[in-house]
Amino acid sequence: MNAGIIKPKEAMASAANAPAQEGAENTNPITIGVLALQGDYEAHTRAFANAGARTVLVRKPEELAGLDGLVLPGGESTTMLKFLENKGFFEALGALISATPCFATCAGCILVAREVLHPKQRSLGLLDATVERNAYGRQIDSTILTLPTELPGGPLEMVFIRAPRITRVGPGVEVLGCRDGFPVLVRQGDLLVATFHPEMTSDTRVQQLFLELVRSHKNRGQRRE
Repeated sequence: MNAGIIKPKEAMASAANAPAQEGAENTNPITIGVLALQGDYEAHTRAFANAGARTVLVRKPEELAGLDGLVLPGGESTTMLKFLENKGFFEALGALISATPCFATCAGCILVAREVLHPKQRSLGLLDATVERNAYGRQIDSTILTLPTELPGGPLEMVFIRAPRITRVGPGVEVLGCRDGFPVLVRQGDLLVATFHPEMTSDTRVQQLFLELVRSHKNRGQRRE
């Protein structure tokens, strides 16, 4: 992943007017893919639409082509892995995320982690972190909290549903928010990861941050060309 130099507060300030500008000029449109194998992918498409983005659903490896960014939604990571076993989908997904901005939530966090525990599970190994599955309990233990983050605009409402827990992060991982001392929102280069569900609230600040990461990545690629 490219580390970049963009900071959350700078990104949010830049993103504030981006949807209006993109709609008016449409000179540098972006396409966000949402992995739609299982889970709450429809909520992500609505949330990114509210944030001013265009999305496409991804169900086949060939549909990864041409994306400017990818969302890995919440759901059941073991079920997602079964679908990803077909037609080299797992490998294609890893290759795309290694070169393209990705936003992973809940089960998506498990899929991208370098190490998965309780129990151990295959993963893409792209986020330098250790993640424990279902660390906050079962569905009945789900909760909504409002917690401070590094994003501007005050505390952020967070919906936790059978959430994983990030117990370790590497030196290249920036922690943007915590719950009880454990990271819940982190960034490693162009990889943004949340253990909660930002798509289940009306607050689009996390989506705006990801969209700015996508725009920055795309602009860097165009300058290299």
